[in-house]
Amino acid sequence: MLTFIKAQWRETGELMTSIVEGAMTRLRPVLMTALVASLGFVPMALNTGIGSEVQRPLATVVIGGIISSTLLTLVLLPALYLIVHKTPG
Repeated sequence: MLTFIKAQWRETGELMTSIVEGAMTRLRPVLMTALVASLGFVPMALNTGIGSEVQRPLATVVIGGIISSTLLTLVLLPALYLIVHKTPG
């Protein structure tokens, strides 16, 4: 996402427009990656068989981490890029 934002910024010269365009362009790939990864852990999180005492908490933590990292990537990363690269004045 940052590479796309940087390239767009160089091309257009508009920081805010480049950040919004970069975030919107990378929204689908980031969400699809997170969805596939978290859905892979759902059977492990819902397991009730042998060994589920260990698997369920692990899967729950991994799913929570994937969801939180996805939200941070889509919201916090563009905001931090704007804060860091905004010219004063």
